Formats: sequence, C-alpha cells, structure tokens
Amino acid sequence: SLPCGARGRVPAGTCRQVTAEQLRARGNALFQAGDHGAALAAYTEALSLSDAAPERAVLHRNRAACYLKLEDYTKAEADATKAIEADGRDVKALFRRSQALQQLGRLDQAVSDLQRCVSLEPRNKVFQEALRALGSSMHEKMKTMSCTDSKVEQMFQILLDLDEKDADKKQKAAQNLIVLAREEAGAEKIFQSDGVRLLSQLLDTAKADLMLAALRTLVGLCSGHRSRTMAILAELGAPRLSAVLGVEHEQVSLAACNLLHVMFDSLKEGLQKDFRGKEDAVVLDSSRDLKLLIKHLLELLVLEGASAHGRDNALNLLIKVVPRKSPKETNNSMSLWVIDQGLKKILEVGSTVCGSLGSLPVTENSRMSTSVLLSKLYEDLKCDAERENFHHLCEDYVRSWFEGHELPGKLRAIQTVSCLLQGPSDAGNRVLELEGIMDSVLSLCASVCEAHQLVAVEALIHAADKAKRASFITANGVSLLKEIYKHSERDSIRIRALVGLCKLGSAGGTDFSMKQFAEGSTMKLAKQCRKWLCNEAIDAGTRRWAVEGLAYLTFDADVKEEFVEDKAAMQAMFHLAKSEDRSVLYAVASTLVNCTNSYDHEEPDPQMLELAKYAKQHIPEQHPKDKPEFVKRRVRKLLMAGVVSALACMVKSENPALTNACRELISRVFLALVEEAEDRGGVVAQGGGKALIPLSLEGTEVGQTKAAQALAKITITSNPEMAFPGERIYEVVRPLVSLLHLQRTGLENFEGLMALTNLAGINERLRQKILKERAVPMIEGYMFEEHELIRLAATECMCNMAMSKEVQELFLAEGSDRLKLMVLYSGEEDEKLRRAASGTLAMLTALHPPICKRIPQVTVHWLEILQALLLSPSAELQHRGAVVVMNMMAAAREVAEQLIASEMLEILSVLAKDKDKP
Repeated sequence: SLPCGARGRVPAGTCRQVTAEQLRARGNALFQAGDHGAALAAYTEALSLSDAAPERAVLHRNRAACYLKLEDYTKAEADATKAIEADGRDVKALFRRSQALQQLGRLDQAVSDLQRCVSLEPRNKVFQEALRALGSSMHEKMKTMSCTDSKVEQMFQILLDLDEKDADKKQKAAQNLIVLAREEAGAEKIFQSDGVRLLSQLLDTAKADLMLAALRTLVGLCSGHRSRTMAILAELGAPRLSAVLGVEHEQVSLAACNLLHVMFDSLKEGLQKDFRGKEDAVVLDSSRDLKLLIKHLLELLVLEGASAHGRDNALNLLIKVVPRKSPKETNNSMSLWVIDQGLKKILEVGSTVCGSLGSLPVTENSRMSTSVLLSKLYEDLKCDAERENFHHLCEDYVRSWFEGHELPGKLRAIQTVSCLLQGPSDAGNRVLELEGIMDSVLSLCASVCEAHQLVAVEALIHAADKAKRASFITANGVSLLKEIYKHSERDSIRIRALVGLCKLGSAGGTDFSMKQFAEGSTMKLAKQCRKWLCNEAIDAGTRRWAVEGLAYLTFDADVKEEFVEDKAAMQAMFHLAKSEDRSVLYAVASTLVNCTNSYDHEEPDPQMLELAKYAKQHIPEQHPKDKPEFVKRRVRKLLMAGVVSALACMVKSENPALTNACRELISRVFLALVEEAEDRGGVVAQGGGKALIPLSLEGTEVGQTKAAQALAKITITSNPEMAFPGERIYEVVRPLVSLLHLQRTGLENFEGLMALTNLAGINERLRQKILKERAVPMIEGYMFEEHELIRLAATECMCNMAMSKEVQELFLAEGSDRLKLMVLYSGEEDEKLRRAASGTLAMLTALHPPICKRIPQVTVHWLEILQALLLSPSAELQHRGAVVVMNMMAAAREVAEQLIASEMLEILSVLAKDKDKP
C-alpha cells in the first residue's frame, strides 16, 4: 500500500506548512519511483518543519511504509504507533504496524492490529486475506514448536552453553521458551522433555537473566495445571523456591513471587485442564503442598539472610493466598493454621525498629504490608474463640519484649502496638491497655534519642484516631504533642507531632461548627505541612507524614482552598504517590477525597433541622467554601496539576497498601474528576480510563460502583473505541452492566443504560458480550420504568441490541409482550421515545422478516400507529415509519393486502411527492 497524504489547498501566509507539504509530495513521488531511502529522508525533513498533529501523523505513517521496504521493522513499528496514537482508526497505520510486528515475531500483537483493521473496514479483502494468512501461520508455528522435541532441546542447549557468547541468541532462546510455555501443548512438551531438570540447572547458574527465563517458563508450566505444579514442586523443593524469593536481585525475587502465586492458585483450584487421560484415575491432594509452601514463606520472614524486598514479596504472597476470597467460603482453616504456626514470625517483621542492632532488613513498605496481613487474618476469623486466641498470641508477644528486655525490648513492644493499630485495631487497643505500655509511650515521647522518640510519637499518633483511646490521649497527649512540636529541633519528630495534633484537631470532620482548635491555627498547621511536603532536603519517609497531616486538615474548606492554590505542594504530593513508598497511598487518596468533596454527604431533612433547633441539639453546618462552585474550581486546579497520572500510578501498585478502602477513595476521586463532560477527554488521555477498569472490578461494593459510574460517564460522551482501545473496550461491559442492578440509584441505572447503548452500536462482539453478562432482561425491565428518561434510555439501548440475531428471536418468543410494547411506544406522545421504539421496529423488520407478520397480531392499533408515524411533522419519525411499512409490504402478501386496504397508499403517494424530504 502506498503512503498517502491529504491533497488540500494551503492558506496563504503559512510558508512553513507549504514547505512541509512540498516535501511530503516529493517523498510520495520518490516512494512510487522505488527510491525508499530518499523518500524516508524527505518525510523526515517534512516532520522537522510540521507542527500540525494530523499532518505529522500522516508523515509518521509514510515513514513506516519506507522502513518496511528498507526492512527496519523496529522503526516501522515505532512510526506506525505514533500515527495510531494520533488517530486510533487509522487503518493504514494499523496495517503497517501489523506487518512490522509480524516480521518482529510478535504475532499475537500483529493479529490484534489486523482484527482492528477488519472491524473498521469489514469489506476490505486485503485485510481479510492478511488476517487469514497470519492466523494459519500462527497455527503452523505453534504446531511446529509443539511437535518438535529438538526445538526445546536446542533452546536449553543455547541457554546452558557456558561458551555461548552471543547475548542476542541467548535472549531469543529464553523468549521462545517463555512463549512456548504459555501454550498448553508447548508447556506439556517442555515438561515431557525433562524440562524441569534443565530449568533447575538454569536457576543454579545464579545469573539474573537465565534465572528470570527459568522462572517465567515455570509460570507457563504451572498455570492452571495442578498435577504439573505438584511434580515441579517435588522436583525443585519448597526451600529452594523460598530461597530464590529471598535473593537480593529485585526482578528475580519478583519473578519468583509471581511463580509462587501461580503455584498457589493451581494447587488451590485444580483447574479442568488437569483431568485428562491417565490423570482421570488419580486423586490429587494438594493441601500438604500448600502448607509446605506457606511454612517456608513464614520462615523466610525471620530469615536474617533474606533480602528486604524478598521479605515484602513473601508478605504480599501471604496476603493474597491465605485468607478466604469471600465470606461465602466456609473453610478458614488456612488462616487458623497460619495464626498458630506463624503469627509470631509475622509480628517479628512488624516489631522491627529500623537501624537498631541486629534488626531484620526491611523496606519502608514492610510494616504497612505486615499490618495489612494481620488485618486480613483477623477479618478471616469466624467466632469469638478464634479472635480471643489471636488477642492472646499478640499480648504474649508484646509482653515477651516489654518485660525483661530493657529499653530495646520496650521499643520493639511499642513498635508492635503501632503495627497492630494500623492493622487489626481491636488487637491494637487490647495490647495498648496492657500495664505500662501507654506510660512508656508517653515517657519515650520526651526521649533525647531521635530513633526512640520516633517510635513513641508514631504509636501515639496511631492510637489517637482509635475511639477507645482518643479521649485519654486528648487529655494527656495534646499538651505533650504541642510541646514536642514547638521545642523539638528535629523536623522528623516535629512533623509526626504535628500529624498527631492534626488527627486530634479534625475530630469534627467536615462540620464547620465543630472546630477543636483556635481560629487560624488549623491554617498554620496546614501551611507547615505544605512547607515540609515541598522540602526535598527532607527524606521521603518523613515527608509522607506531611501528607498524613493534610489528610486530616483538609476537612477544613479553607485548608482545601489554600492547598489547591499551591501547585508545588500538589505536585510534591503526586510525586510521593508515584514513589516506592506505598504507605502514603491512603493519605494521598484521603486528601484528594476531601479536596473534591467526594465523600458521602446526605442533605438533612428540613423538618428534622427545625426539631433539632427547637431541642437545642447540635446541627452540622457546611462551610461556605464547600459549595459546588468552589468544588468545581478545585477539581479543575487538581486536573491542571496532574492528578490523573498520579491516581493511575497509584492504581498500578501491586502493593498491599492499595487496600479495598484505598481503592474506594480513588474511585470516589475519579468520579468527581469526570463530573464535567469537558474534563473527561483529558482524564482518558492521562490514563484515567485504563485505571478505572480494575477499580470497577475489585474492591468494596461502593468503590466498584463509583468506578463503574465514572466509566459510564466517559463512555457516554467520548468515542468508546478511542477511550478504551483494543481489547480494553470489552472489559468495560461488566462494570456498566453492574449499574443496572436494582439496588443502584436511578442516575446510575440511567448512565449505565446510556453507556451500554453506545457500546451496543459499535459491533456484534460487544453486543454478544452484553448478552453474555445477562443484561438484556434488566434492559427490558427498565423499559417499563416510570421515569421517562430511564424508560427512553432502555428503549434506545434495546434498539441497538436488536442488531443481534439472539435479541431478534426474543421478539418472536411465545407469550412475550416485547413486540407489542415497541409498537405501542411508537405511538406515544414523547417524541424521543417514539423515535427509539420506531427505530427498533425499522431495524427488526429489516433484519428479521418474520416479525413483520407478527406486528398486526400484537395490537389492534398497529395501523393507526404506523399512519401516525408517516403523518408526523418530524421527518425522522416519517422515515422510520416508511421503512417499517416498506419491510412489511415485502415480507408477506396478507400483510401487504391489509396495508393497501387502509389509507396507507394515499399517505405514501403524498409523501413520495414531497421534494423537501428526499
């Protein structure tokens, strides 16, 4: 295919543009003459002179064609991608990229681009033929790879050959092995070809690249196959896998973590792939293997030689695999076993005081991960006896350090209390009440040693927002914290003391009339927090506490207003949110929820207000700066400061700090950001659409609903294919269908229907996905809704769904009133509803002729309704009526006779002469 370009006239005075146009024309001529190198040079020069985005996209597309001819496929792919980024519907760029990807061996991505080409131009024979050829070549490639033992042996020989110096050759062999293992036939071939022993040898080399290849190949072998997983575990051994998890190399440790996660899933689920052939007769019990793996993970937590990130990965794995996935599962024996066997080991990590003699290597995320794991284990307990056992084990552990270990022991005990307060706070409160603990916390707050003071002040802060202790701390701690804040010379201590004051000072929440501090002091604290946040000389771990302070202080609308005016402070906070220290996520999300007012607030009942005034009860007051116009302006400021990219980065985090509660806060913020239609394009462009999908599928019910509603708003006003490119658009269906459930609000129902209408109009695969999610009965239900907008949205959605054969058949089902409803709605007074219903009839009668015969049987008013459509002042309704009548005339003689016997012929004769309505 030849490079193309717009042939248009250029306005006078745009000299640079003319030059770029001339260069492009010269490039086109050179390309057609076969001089691809010179054509490339012309397009490149034109690019340097062009600023217009559409023209640059065309030039990138043309350069991709040159690179394909010059066989530089990497650059061809890069240039085609730039053209696609400018216009996702550019079929020429998509086709060129697919050709480049095919040559680079990335066949799955090439197929994806070709499928997109075919969906955009279904009748293009070139695209259809290319897709068919690529599909068969992929099949052949897989067949060849899976049938040939020598291929597998060859790959292992290259990888295990110590004399082989060609790095590219080794990398290609490793990549081929990983790709082969992803297919069931390939995975089985590697397994049968003594692959596990050879992969074990790769792990023994202690070379990071070879270890990564081995671990990623093992992932393919274990995925969804319990018996293979058990065999691999028996061959490699749990101690060895645990040791690889604890290595210093971060990527290797992460790959080992991924492998262990896949092994856990396969051992737990025992997917259907297992039960074939000889395995049918074998009963596999994997519970022993599961416990063995978990036992070694628990031992890794306290192993001195294990790396800090290896320890974090072990904690993350335990969080994912030990607690039950849902309360519907009745068996919590794994959590009980872990509590009995390993609770003290988990607390060892939580009680570690960084920098103290002989302490375990930990990261800034370790304590947060420990708190999350403890919390998950505690939530998984089912009865008081189980919870009492948990409390006793925690109390025994704290006592063991607090009594008889001098100062270092007391510090470990206090650090454990902090860890528990951040996790299962019930357990934290219980240990806080142990004799001497609170006194030690208060006395160590005045310590001259910075490390000791840090531990005590943090414990005091974590205790401050727990209801049981808050009143005690308000009485005893405020004066102490003020003293530390005013007189300490260390910023790390002052910043923590300030957070304690912020927590105690924000007890009134958003209630303007309930202020704890004197007028203006909240603003002073917030100003100091912003100052510390922007001070890059202070370490990130300490600056995180400034965000914690703002999370509490931004309940005050004056603080919110000042914060969004301070662009440097906002960007410093976003930068922290993207950093390695994930423990800051919740504080950032809380601050943003406060600034966008995206928390739940119910409007008080006016009668109840009057009663409250009469009874002299406290009435919550809204701050004047929390009115909608202020919130709207704050949202705009946050968007300009780059809030979306920070939120997208937070969602990508695979860290335990991204709890379900944290996900809900992020979903609330996203919903506030897409409230105004004009902001939605920017949110999508910065990765907001992509980030919302996982938020809508996992987390609290409220969080999932808020994220789904944000997706609906984007889908309603944007082109869904641009907002959710490629396969991502199919992932949006389930969250949108969830908005149709009866427990959702009317607005959520309406927006879900509107968004599904847009998706249903795109292609058959999307309509099939909507059908598969069982949305059609819910859509039909809303067609009977009293609220006219919801009824209209449901009818419009059904109109687009009617393009599917399965939906057409539903209108002919015995005992169904679906068709009758559509005919009657076509005669309603509401013009928009008539348009949607008559449009559905026009489509149904065209695509499924048997429906034409059924229409006269469903209601005696069918003729007058069709005549009313044709006599309507609206050309759109007349057009729909004419199409229905035409389809019915063509469908069956008896229907045609009924139409002609009426006044239809006269009406049609009049309309046929109307030259204003072609």
